[in-house]
This record gives sequence, structure tokens and C-alpha cells, in this order.
Amino acid sequence: MSAEGDAADLDRPLAVSQTRAEEAGAPAARAGRPPLTARVADAVRDMIVQDELEPGERIREAHLAERLNVSRTPLREALKVLATEGLVELLPHRGAVVANPTAKEVRDMLRLIGALEALAGEIAAETASDDEIAEIRALHHEMLAAYARKNRLDYFKLNQKIHLSIIAASRNAALIETHARINARLHRVRYRSNLRTPKWSTAIEQHEAILAALEARSPETLSGLLRIHFENTWSKIRAIGDFAEENETDV
Repeated sequence: MSAEGDAADLDRPLAVSQTRAEEAGAPAARAGRPPLTARVADAVRDMIVQDELEPGERIREAHLAERLNVSRTPLREALKVLATEGLVELLPHRGAVVANPTAKEVRDMLRLIGALEALAGEIAAETASDDEIAEIRALHHEMLAAYARKNRLDYFKLNQKIHLSIIAASRNAALIETHARINARLHRVRYRSNLRTPKWSTAIEQHEAILAALEARSPETLSGLLRIHFENTWSKIRAIGDFAEENETDV
């Protein structure tokens, strides 16, 4: 397929996947990469998050390129992007394989991102502008509407937007960069925890408390709530059976 053909494809199969990934906080499109590469990366990331490409699955480049209606060149560049995020592994003689983290790796990442968000919340409670807090409140109302519709995908995307908005309000570049990298690797885990847990109302209550602490500009309260929020994510993942085959001593 020609470069002209790839460019013409920008508004066809990738358009829907692009919006989903961007709203979930995917970093590729923000990293100054060529537009087509970023959009392919967003589409493949979205497929991984929703288990259309499952952990440990070998990515068949020719089949996936045809499905996305692009040539293999932007697909290979996109896979390199996803490899830097930890969502894909590039293996000798096997090509690209969807990453399949162990229970310990997931637990470690959740502990780290919980600490990062706790720190971000502590800072944001003092640095967030009134307009930023109002925007987070608006996102929360949108998330409640998704909850009322029982639309878990929209709920997840808005949930991610709220967390990323708190991170951004910290105005700490190193924290924001580190969080983006770890959060990308946890997209699938976090989506599944929202998708499959029956205790959806509990997460809503936690978000209500998080927002109240932010509006009250209470650093310690907000920090503590965000840390607990991620501890609950791990509990939900174990409760729905993910990593159940791995030994408890691994985590």
C-alpha cells in the first residue's frame, strides 16, 4: 500500500478507535509522532485493552494491517510505540506479542501508580485552579451519566480522564511523565476491573469522596483516598479471577 493510500485511510477504520484510546489517556498521540503511526498505535492499544488481542497472543502483522486498512510500515512503527509502553513485546524470531504481565508485575505497578496518584493528589489539592476543579466536577457528572446508562466503556474513559486531570493539576512534569508510562501498561487491567466487577457503586462512592477532598483542598485526605482506590483495584482484579492460577507467594 502506498503512503498516499495510508494517508487516505486516516478517516476510515482508525477514527473510532482513535477517540477511544485518546479519551483513555493513551500517550502515543501526544508524543509528537507521525499522525498515522499514532492513530494505528491508538487502535491497537484499544484492541489490547478490550481483549481483542489477548495477553501472550502473537500479533499477525499482515492480518492486522489488513484489518486496520494500513500498510505494514505504520503498523510496525506503532508496535514499536506500544513496546516502549510495555503493552507489546518485540521478540526475536516471533515478532510482536501482546505483553502478559505476571500477578507480581501487575501488583507492583498498581502499588507504584497508587503512590504516584497519592502524591499527585497531595500536590493538586493545593495547586489546582478553580477552573480545573470545576472541569473535574463536570467529568464526574458525565461519569455518573455513563454509570446510569450502565455503559462501562464510557464510564472507564471518563474515569481515566478524571484521574489524568488530577495528575495534570499537580504540574509536576516528572510525575506526569512517569504516571503516563505506568498507566499505559495498566490500561487493560484497569479496564477489566471496571468492566467485570459487580460492585460498581463502590467505585462511584470512592470517586465522590475523592472529588469532595479535592474541592475541600485537603491534601492528606485526597492522597489517602487515591492510594486506597488503587489497593481496591488489585482486590477487584483478584476477585474476578485474573491471575488466580498464580501463587499467592508471587504477589
